[in-house]
Amino acid sequence: MSNVQQEVSEIISKQAKIDISTIKVESTLKDLGIASLDAIEVIFDIEEHFNITLPNEDVNFESGTVGDLTAAVERLLAQKSADS
Repeated sequence: MSNVQQEVSEIISKQAKIDISTIKVESTLKDLGIASLDAIEVIFDIEEHFNITLPNEDVNFESGTVGDLTAAVERLLAQKSADS
């Protein structure tokens, strides 16, 4: 598990008040019982933690997985690193 994936999972776990061991890369936020308003909080926490802004197309509450979210964060971090 990458550091980014671990940190994303920790943020989801804390925000949703669920055990981190239940979070799998193939889980969607919906699968984890996270309502859309809570999912928005998760996204805000991730953006704040990593100092990034996730474009709306990278966030799909219904079918996007934790793995997809992690990949989007990693892509933005790499882009941010390349730009600096």
